[in-house]
Amino acid sequence: QVQLVESGGGLVQPGGSLRLSCAASGFTFSSYSMYWYRQPPGKEREWVASISGAGSSTTYADSVKGRFTISRDNAKNTVYLQMHSLKPEDTAVYYCKWRSLWGQGTQVTVSS
Repeated sequence: QVQLVESGGGLVQPGGSLRLSCAASGFTFSSYSMYWYRQPPGKEREWVASISGAGSSTTYADSVKGRFTISRDNAKNTVYLQMHSLKPEDTAVYYCKWRSLWGQGTQVTVSS
Protein backbone atom coordinates (compact mmCIF):
# COMPACT_ATOMS: atom_id res chain seq x y z
CA GLN A 1 0.00 0.00 0.00
CA VAL A 2 1.02 3.63 -0.31
CA GLN A 3 3.16 4.84 2.57
CA LEU A 4 5.04 8.03 3.46
CA VAL A 5 7.45 7.89 6.39
CA GLU A 6 9.16 11.06 7.60
CA SER A 7 12.31 11.13 9.71
CA GLY A 8 15.08 13.48 10.77
CA GLY A 9 13.29 15.82 13.13
CA GLY A 10 14.62 16.82 16.52
CA LEU A 11 15.69 19.63 18.79
CA VAL A 12 18.08 22.19 17.34
CA GLN A 13 19.36 25.57 18.50
CA PRO A 14 18.48 28.75 16.59
CA GLY A 15 20.77 29.09 13.60
CA GLY A 16 21.23 25.35 13.34
CA SER A 17 20.44 22.92 10.55
CA LEU A 18 18.44 19.74 10.07
CA ARG A 19 17.66 17.50 7.14
CA LEU A 20 14.28 15.82 6.97
CA SER A 21 13.62 12.74 4.87
CA CYS A 22 10.40 11.24 3.56
CA ALA A 23 10.57 7.69 2.27
CA ALA A 24 7.75 6.82 -0.11
CA SER A 25 6.46 3.45 -1.26
CA GLY A 26 3.51 2.00 -3.14
CA PHE A 27 3.43 4.31 -6.15
CA THR A 28 5.61 5.41 -9.07
CA PHE A 29 7.50 8.02 -7.10
CA SER A 30 9.28 9.74 -9.98
CA SER A 31 5.99 10.49 -11.75
CA TYR A 32 4.67 12.82 -9.09
CA SER A 33 5.38 16.14 -7.45
CA MET A 34 5.97 15.96 -3.72
CA TYR A 35 5.30 18.50 -1.01
CA TRP A 36 6.45 19.47 2.46
CA TYR A 37 4.03 21.11 4.88
CA ARG A 38 4.32 22.05 8.53
CA GLN A 39 1.96 22.70 11.43
CA PRO A 40 3.24 25.01 14.15
CA PRO A 41 1.78 24.52 17.64
CA GLY A 42 -1.70 25.96 17.84
CA LYS A 43 -1.76 26.94 14.18
CA GLU A 44 -3.04 25.51 10.92
CA ARG A 45 -0.97 23.36 8.62
CA GLU A 46 0.90 25.39 6.00
CA TRP A 47 2.67 24.61 2.77
CA VAL A 48 6.48 24.86 2.87
CA ALA A 49 7.91 23.61 -0.42
CA SER A 50 7.18 21.61 -3.58
CA ILE A 51 9.29 19.67 -6.05
CA SER A 52 8.39 18.27 -9.47
CA GLY A 53 8.65 14.60 -10.31
CA ALA A 54 12.00 14.94 -12.03
CA GLY A 55 13.26 17.37 -9.41
CA SER A 56 13.83 20.10 -11.97
CA SER A 57 11.33 22.55 -10.52
CA THR A 58 11.03 23.69 -6.91
CA THR A 59 8.97 26.33 -5.14
CA TYR A 60 9.05 27.66 -1.60
CA ALA A 61 6.96 29.60 0.85
CA ASP A 62 8.33 33.09 1.40
CA SER A 63 8.97 32.30 5.05
CA VAL A 64 11.59 29.65 4.18
CA LYS A 65 12.96 30.87 0.86
CA GLY A 66 16.75 31.04 0.92
CA ARG A 67 16.99 28.88 4.07
CA PHE A 68 15.31 25.59 3.09
CA THR A 69 16.02 23.36 0.10
CA ILE A 70 13.75 20.60 -1.15
CA SER A 71 15.31 17.79 -3.16
CA ARG A 72 14.59 14.20 -4.12
CA ASP A 73 16.36 10.98 -4.98
CA ASN A 74 14.09 9.02 -7.29
CA ALA A 75 16.34 5.97 -7.09
CA LYS A 76 15.65 5.86 -3.34
CA ASN A 77 12.01 7.03 -3.52
CA THR A 78 12.88 9.72 -1.02
CA VAL A 79 12.25 13.45 -0.78
CA TYR A 80 14.33 15.66 1.49
CA LEU A 81 14.02 19.03 3.17
CA GLN A 82 17.35 20.59 4.10
CA MET A 83 16.81 23.36 6.63
CA HIS A 84 19.44 25.95 7.52
CA SER A 85 19.43 29.07 9.71
CA LEU A 86 16.56 27.67 11.71
CA LYS A 87 14.45 30.04 13.78
CA PRO A 88 12.15 29.41 16.75
CA GLU A 89 9.20 30.13 14.45
CA ASP A 90 10.20 27.09 12.36
CA THR A 91 9.12 24.90 15.27
CA ALA A 92 6.39 22.62 13.92
CA VAL A 93 5.45 19.11 12.96
CA TYR A 94 6.68 18.65 9.40
CA TYR A 95 4.74 16.47 6.98
CA CYS A 96 5.39 15.23 3.48
CA LYS A 97 2.45 14.87 1.13
CA TRP A 98 1.67 12.96 -2.05
CA ARG A 99 -1.65 13.82 -3.69
CA SER A 100 -4.07 13.61 -0.74
CA LEU A 101 -1.91 11.33 1.41
CA TRP A 102 0.05 12.62 4.40
CA GLY A 103 2.89 11.06 6.30
CA GLN A 104 2.79 10.76 10.09
CA GLY A 105 4.95 13.84 10.57
CA THR A 106 8.23 14.55 12.33
CA GLN A 107 8.66 17.12 15.09
CA VAL A 108 11.15 19.94 14.65
CA THR A 109 11.82 22.12 17.69
CA VAL A 110 14.08 25.16 17.43
CA SER A 111 15.01 26.39 20.88
CA SER A 112 17.99 27.40 22.95
